[in-house]
This record gives sequence, C-alpha cells and structure tokens, in this order.
Amino acid sequence: MGFNCGIVGLPNVGKSTIFNAMTAAGAEASNYPFCTINPNIGMVPLRDERLAKLTELANPERTLPTAVEFVDIAGIVKGASKGEGLGNQFLGNIRSVDMIAHVVRCFEDEQVVHVAGKTDPLGDIEVINMELIFSDLDTLDRRLERAGKLVKTGDKMVAEAMPVYQELKKAFEEGRPARSVLNPETALLVKDLNLLTAKPVIYVANVDENDLAGTSAAALSVRKFAEAEGAGFVTICGKIESEIAELSEEERAEFLSGLGLKESGLDRLAAAAYRLLGLITFFTVGKKEVRAWTVAAESKAPQAAGVIHSDFERGFIRAEVMAYDDFVKYGSEAACKDKGVLRVEGKEYVVHDGDIMHFRFNV
Repeated sequence: MGFNCGIVGLPNVGKSTIFNAMTAAGAEASNYPFCTINPNIGMVPLRDERLAKLTELANPERTLPTAVEFVDIAGIVKGASKGEGLGNQFLGNIRSVDMIAHVVRCFEDEQVVHVAGKTDPLGDIEVINMELIFSDLDTLDRRLERAGKLVKTGDKMVAEAMPVYQELKKAFEEGRPARSVLNPETALLVKDLNLLTAKPVIYVANVDENDLAGTSAAALSVRKFAEAEGAGFVTICGKIESEIAELSEEERAEFLSGLGLKESGLDRLAAAAYRLLGLITFFTVGKKEVRAWTVAAESKAPQAAGVIHSDFERGFIRAEVMAYDDFVKYGSEAACKDKGVLRVEGKEYVVHDGDIMHFRFNV
C-alpha cells in the first residue's frame, strides 16, 4: 500500500519541473500554459533511513521501499470548472488521487511567464481553490436534485446525508472547502461524491535558490495560509531538486550537506504526506528481501498482513513482532528471540511505526 498524490497549480508555477526532479519520468516542462495535457504519472520510492539500516544488517538479495505515485496534472486556470483552458478534464484527473500537492509559485523569474502577469501566491491559491469548490458545488447540486426526490420516498440513507449536503452547500457558497466542515463520520456519508475539496492538501512553496528555508514574504504567506487551514506545508526549490535528481546517492548526500539540508524536497513532501494521511511504515526482513510497507495508523495486525496479500489477512493466525530499535540493537531476528524481545501478537495487536513483522497464516 503506497499512496498517490496529484500535483496541481496554475500554469508555469513549476509543477512539471518538480515532477521531473522527483520521478525522473521526463515530463515535458515548457514555458507556456497547458504544456501538460494528459497527466504524467511516476512512481517514486520513498527514502527511509531505517530501511537502509535493516538492509545493512540483513544483507538481503533485494531491498524494496514503499512508493508514492505522483500524478502531474495540467495547470488549472480561472474558469476551469466552466471548461476554461482544458478545464473539467483536469479537474476529473484530481478525483482519483488520495491527496493534493498544491504547488504555489514563490519565486521571481522574468524568463518564466506567470499566467496572471505577476507573482501573487495567495491570489494563485484562491484561483485554484475556488475552481475546485465550484466543481464540487456543481457535483453537490446535481446530488441535491436527486436527493430531494429520494427523501420523499422515505430513503433513510439520503435523509441522513441531507443535513451534511446542506452544510456543504453553505460552505461552498461562502468559498470554503469541504474539509472545513466534514469530520470522519460525516465524510463517510458523502464519500461517494468524491469531492475534490475533501481531499487532504499540502501547499508546496516553490522557492528560488536563495530561499531554501522559505523565509521570503511569499513563502511565509503560503505557510501562514496552510497553517490557518490545517493543511500541510513544505518548501521546495524546483531548480535544486532537478540538480539533485541527477546525482548518485553519495553525491546527493554531499550536495544536500553543502546546502545545509538533511533531506531533499521529495523526502520532506513524503513525510508531510504521511502525517497528513495518517500513515505509518512496517517492515519485513529476511535473507531474500527487506521491504517497507505502508499501512494506516491504528491498523491491526491482520490488516497489515492484508497489505502484503489478501490470503495473509483471511487466514491470519498470529504475527511475530520486533521493534526496529530492538532489531538494530541486537542485530538479527535470532538475537531478538534470544533476548526475549520478539513478541507473538494476535488479531487485536495495533501495528506501530517501525515494527518488523512476520505473519503466520493458514488458508
């Protein structure tokens, strides 16, 4: 289980440049609107220092990290919800992703034309967010038209959802996203609407090389906006990420250190996405393979087993569990067993981030 992230923003804010740097997938990046017509898709392995350490200790035949699928969606312009630019085609592409990375231009460059003629981070955010809200309002209005008829027939599920529909309509008309009014319970009632503004968002301030810490007025304004909304926030320099993507692992570490950075923009974005989506990582360790797996926080052992294979969950018997720190401390599964830190857990065990797990099952 990985997750997928749609990269959105106005044209020429650096979406495809960042996507190229992250995925090395060769997405076209040109200095004119609507360069990206069909969404570019790339799978990116997620770096985890723990996985590297486990590989060092177990010396497996192969190591497999978990991955994130990035979807580079074409630039959205004002009026997209009404079909402007390449409009609804782009909005439709967003519906399939787990979360949104909203790239906001926070750099000045006369060579890269801004679609509105000037750099205005908060104005850019408003354009994108309002187009997503307009699209959701259109979806909701169509549902309300049908729901009104169904309520009269005594449909209990629709009657239960109707107050949530009305609350959403009020929020949209006030320019607020669905996530500002939904909670886990009400979100389930309207899940089938697949609302764009219900998706978690990370605002990505695309800064220039002199503002890697994101201390410029432009970047700080985006950070403040994200914090007020309860959204994620990271700074990324598209140009720097492009250079990092071409380096070997050793050169990469040296390059980042020279910039005073511990992680690349992708690493920070992945970490922010994990926090926002409530995800954790567990590991399987063996001579053939060391592998990282992604699972929702608070998942129980059978659910984690099901991430590996549905048979594991269906025939779950028990899980053998070691904490990452214990495995590193003692150096092997056998040593963990000798020291009494390898535990046998049942169906009610709640998986912890960093757990090393082996599953016993019978189908």
